[in-house]
Amino acid sequence: MHLTKKAISERIKEIDVVIELLDARLPGSSANPMLAELTGAKPALKVLNKQDLADPARTAPWLAHYNSLPGTRAIGLDASMSTPAKALIEACHALAPSRGSMVKPMRVLICGIPNVGKSTLINTFTGKRATKTGDEAGITKLEQRIVLADGFYLWDTPGMLWPRIIVAKSGYNLAASGAIGRNAFEEEEVALELLDYLIPHYPEMLEARYKLKLAPGVTDEQLLEEIGRKRGAVLSKGRINLQKAAEIVIYEFRAATLGRITLETPEEFAQWLAAGQKIDAERQVKKDLIETNRLIKFKKIPRPAKPDEA
Repeated sequence: MHLTKKAISERIKEIDVVIELLDARLPGSSANPMLAELTGAKPALKVLNKQDLADPARTAPWLAHYNSLPGTRAIGLDASMSTPAKALIEACHALAPSRGSMVKPMRVLICGIPNVGKSTLINTFTGKRATKTGDEAGITKLEQRIVLADGFYLWDTPGMLWPRIIVAKSGYNLAASGAIGRNAFEEEEVALELLDYLIPHYPEMLEARYKLKLAPGVTDEQLLEEIGRKRGAVLSKGRINLQKAAEIVIYEFRAATLGRITLETPEEFAQWLAAGQKIDAERQVKKDLIETNRLIKFKKIPRPAKPDEA
């Protein structure tokens, strides 16, 4: 992460447009809050990638949300599309109309979290295996420049997550999408959070995929057990292999065999973010108080005077 931050900070001085690739299934959670600090007021293109896996009824509001922001445009893409470069180049020209010639080339930086599909998209642009791809986080390791068209230069950077995720729901959504490596989370916990969201928002898809009927008030734990039972994830004495059931749920969400699903709306994410920022601010106040008391104890700073000592 440190090397990627350094590369972006050095490169941004000569960049005309910053492209941030987002996961269309979780556009808010997959947006890196550090990027705005690193790129400043540079024109931004938000690309909702993997839109073929996302709920189209929810992709539209997300595109409208980002297009309403100043200095920002948003488009949806599917990394398997044969000619996505045209849409991307046109959007960048709209943000920086004076760039794009051989005399004044368009210089674009593309960023995104791990496993959001950057490498696959770039390989589609170039028509060759310009970058390594894979269904795991952290494939791209080094910054590289790609000539996307005459007078259009694209710098790719390694996927970068921010050091502390303050929105708890975002952490689960990122884990469900594959942006966070498997060693960083428990599959069962992620699957339960995923089912907890899908039960009220996509009940028909769950019923169709797992051939069951959701009972009123069914919990995520009960549903995970039933999925395990339906899929044969059964241990001795009829116990359910919850780990196996969780892997099935997560895999089928990622592969869209459950259906086209989006795990958040702009309104939901705004509420989650506000709650996360409030908790984080309270945590920082407590942290600062502990540090102040520590400094007082070791006489690094004077103890505040009591009213009767003033």
